[in-house]
Amino acid sequence: MDELYQAEWCPYSSRVRQRFTELGVSFVARPVPADRADREELRRKTGTDQIPALLLEDGSAISGDAEEIIAYLDKRYSDRADAQQHRDAAAEHDRA
Repeated sequence: MDELYQAEWCPYSSRVRQRFTELGVSFVARPVPADRADREELRRKTGTDQIPALLLEDGSAISGDAEEIIAYLDKRYSDRADAQQHRDAAAEHDRA
């Protein structure tokens, strides 16, 4: 299963998590420390300390670029039937 190294406070991580939801794809969310100096596991597994970073099942990684991660997901998966409902709910949450 793919692993997303991310932080709840990171807007780019949020965009990737939202896309996983819209696609209906399960993933493991790995929280990372706010201080880059404390991100040794992230560096060891992905080669960078930038988030978001997606560690793929084959051991390769896509790091530090939400758009690149989303493009990868879009090539690999299709929207689930209720994707628009998830987008609408996220937009409503952002307005609140």
